[in-house]
Amino acid sequence: MREVWRGLVAFEHRGTGTRLEREAAEWLAAYLEAHGFAPEVQRFRAPASWGPEVLAISLALGLGGLFGWAWLAALGFYGFWAYFSGWPRPWQRLFARATSQNVLAEAGEGPRTLVLMAHYDTAKTYFAYHPARVRGFRTQFLANAALAGLAVPLAWWGGVAGALVGAYFLAQAGLLGWRELKAPYVNGANDNASGVAVATRLFLDLARRPPAGWRVLLALTGAEETGAAGAERLLASGRVLPDAWVLNVDNVGAGTLHYATGEGMLAYYPHRGPLLAAARELEGAAPVAYRLAYFDTLPFARRRRAVLTLIRLAGGVPPNWHWPSDTPAGVRWFQVEETYAYASRLLGRLLPLKEG
Repeated sequence: MREVWRGLVAFEHRGTGTRLEREAAEWLAAYLEAHGFAPEVQRFRAPASWGPEVLAISLALGLGGLFGWAWLAALGFYGFWAYFSGWPRPWQRLFARATSQNVLAEAGEGPRTLVLMAHYDTAKTYFAYHPARVRGFRTQFLANAALAGLAVPLAWWGGVAGALVGAYFLAQAGLLGWRELKAPYVNGANDNASGVAVATRLFLDLARRPPAGWRVLLALTGAEETGAAGAERLLASGRVLPDAWVLNVDNVGAGTLHYATGEGMLAYYPHRGPLLAAARELEGAAPVAYRLAYFDTLPFARRRRAVLTLIRLAGGVPPNWHWPSDTPAGVRWFQVEETYAYASRLLGRLLPLKEG
């Protein structure tokens, strides 16, 4: 487990669509091959960053409010809600200009499927993720959502209020432009080398004694940080049947262990299925309705699939979340091991495991 983690943190970052993300995927595939598997590298088009689309949405809201163009403000409002709810957008392919990849491996066979999932890509930082401000991230986001809704009637009525809201969103667009040009990627020792290490170890355990009647799929996804595009590609590939169970591991290198009962920044999607039911009965993790951001389980939860995500939080936020301090020094390895032990017990309650 630690070998996988060290292999990933050795990269300066694993930003979506970058050379280093591709090399990290190649390293993971080589690691799995060395352990006797035939990994598949599943390539797909994805946004290199969430910034350009949100910047375009901010421009629509800003210009609509500033010039009284209610139709443009309405387009921006729809874009805001659709993006942050995980809904399809007719323009989203225009922003999918990078190439990312999922790394997949299988063990066992049978009519049932368990997916062990973790994203390996890393994010760009942003001023809102500063440790002194990040606990206000949710409040700031909800304020933006409310102002996006007000932008439409204010643009229709015209006047100073509409212009002020428009100027606010234009300032947001300027900050996002600065982020795209200047902000660095983070190392991602916690987010999410820690999750990849746990998911891979669980997969290797089950591959040694595959549960009867079960196919176990390890899915190490790219482009989670830019819209869960890797999970969407995995779903579109048909590799995950509708009755599959999905266990996702994200940010488990520090903090208190939680299991998500649902997720959604705007629209909320409850998690469901036997994994969640077992987590409710197993000591060692606390429930959380995760509204801060989204997981790779969002595309599955939106389609009412059986999913569960494990995450560690401190004060409601993953430690060092999307900040340059997300380095190996910030990971508490004993907590990674405790997460693995909890997940092993969870799966042991549900799967017909062989002795040994």
